[in-house]
Amino acid sequence: MLNPSEARAGDCVANPQPLVAELTKILPKDHKFTAYHLSTPPFITEPLCYPPAPKSVIDSKIPNDLKSKSKDKLSIKPLKTYCEKHFLAISIGARNDDAPSDKTSDKRVLILGLEVYIYSTSFSTTIFVSKADSTGYLNLLNLPKGTPSPIREVTSCFLAFLVAKRRRPTKQLVVNLFARSQSQYLFPGSIDNSGKHVLDDRGLVKWWCRVFNSLLEGDDYLDARELWSDIHGYLTIPGLDNYESRAFLPRTSAASTNWTLGHPLEKISPYTSDPGTFGSSVYPRSLIPTYPDDPKARFVQELEESTSNNAKLLHGWRAPKTLDQFWEMMAFRQECSSGRMTGFMWIVFEPRTSHGPNSPKTGSTTEIPTPDTSINGSTKKAASPTTSRHYQEDASKQIKRRKAKSSWKSRAKKRLTGSIIPRQPRIKTEGKDFPKLIETPHYLWPEEGRGQVVLSDSAYKRAIEVLLHLEFGTLEHAIESTARWTEEVNMGKAWTLDIVGERITTTPTASPNSNGAINNLSGVIKRKRGSDDTTASTSPVNTLGDGFVRKKAKTDANTANLATADVIQSQPVAESQPQVNVLGAGLVRKKSQAS
Repeated sequence: MLNPSEARAGDCVANPQPLVAELTKILPKDHKFTAYHLSTPPFITEPLCYPPAPKSVIDSKIPNDLKSKSKDKLSIKPLKTYCEKHFLAISIGARNDDAPSDKTSDKRVLILGLEVYIYSTSFSTTIFVSKADSTGYLNLLNLPKGTPSPIREVTSCFLAFLVAKRRRPTKQLVVNLFARSQSQYLFPGSIDNSGKHVLDDRGLVKWWCRVFNSLLEGDDYLDARELWSDIHGYLTIPGLDNYESRAFLPRTSAASTNWTLGHPLEKISPYTSDPGTFGSSVYPRSLIPTYPDDPKARFVQELEESTSNNAKLLHGWRAPKTLDQFWEMMAFRQECSSGRMTGFMWIVFEPRTSHGPNSPKTGSTTEIPTPDTSINGSTKKAASPTTSRHYQEDASKQIKRRKAKSSWKSRAKKRLTGSIIPRQPRIKTEGKDFPKLIETPHYLWPEEGRGQVVLSDSAYKRAIEVLLHLEFGTLEHAIESTARWTEEVNMGKAWTLDIVGERITTTPTASPNSNGAINNLSGVIKRKRGSDDTTASTSPVNTLGDGFVRKKAKTDANTANLATADVIQSQPVAESQPQVNVLGAGLVRKKSQAS
């Protein structure tokens, strides 16, 4: 592992052992994997939701001169939001049976990539799954049939790891994503690999529901669930009703209590928890979070551009007016119609001790800033002494700056003489983009939850951009692309996390008395048959004698000949001495002579 002093300027290396320990538990036994974990420090970003107007502005009679002001005068200051990016890649050994052993013995090939964004505010933490993709080369491991998919297990484990490391005792945490099928997200050319299995929209929504369900029930992450007061999942598929959406949930006994067919947007919004400031009803524009490459974010952007600033602050959008209407209109969008389907999922983790809507809030951790300007004139008069005092302080500071500037200009330049002593360069061990505090009221950045390599935001974007310009169509190209990406991200220095699985999987085996023979299940399979077939299969065949054969009355010579032939064929014939049938004179039919 690299020391922080050996890393590039603006980058550092953290202790990765907690993630390795978690991945070891869920990967198949004695199989070797390699993990690559990138992350960025928290940095200020745009808020997820648009801030609403305060209740005092909406309920009061607003004069015409205030309506003409900009939206910054009417709306509150948006929540200060921090974003932290994570990228996890998993690789395996590339053992190709067709290629010589010396060429692929020590080569690695990527099989999975996950990109996750963590948004933190003073109210909650949101873990958004941005992208997930596979290359299709997992079949090189030749796992036995019945082994759980390592891709799904790694995805669930990584999300549970981030949830545990980003937990704040009094803050709500939300895991969110939208499932939309595409041929390739992170690995260009991987669709040309025949081993890659691309799920359609319905299959992808079901797959992510099973991944999320592992965080809600089961024994794998039981310790992490005990730290929260309540954990609940939500599923919304625009264009489908509840009866149709229920088919996508996992078929478990606890699914009916752990899942709700709907959305928790009102529950996870910081504005609905304070009705005294923002009113009992908040417009949808302030409740819908917008993420990168999000279908609903594009719809929200179109609605914002079609409405004036003051109108959407005071009355919201022209349409839709409610969240139900918003999801109904989403069903007609391109991503949710014309045979396409997009599923939106949430898991809401409620803390054990939280500040209720009516409880007093200490400090400024969860306090939402209020407008700077007020409508009432009395408030302006009361604030005038403070404003004048601020003006006096600013004036005194300006006078000091002018004096310092003039004294610096008047200072004569000294002429340097003597020998020049070179100075040793100082290596930067900490970038300016890295915060000095691990925990603030707005974010939590523990050392155990960071990536193996911590990059600045610009370096992280460059690393992802390099990956998006590689080729994974064939195994040879995938091996070369994997080596190039791992070398360029950390400037050729080793930053891998070696993992050896420890999970023992039970696979169905044959009985010990079979000795490798093929099991014949023809006698076990029950087939529907009539009563005559049952009697025929259990009783011996009865041969009727001459006296039991019933003959029909002879109508003509043809009928007589056929009946006699049937009687002769029904008689048993001895196998040791076959007999020759001799027809009598009455059974021979002579052809009539033509006249």
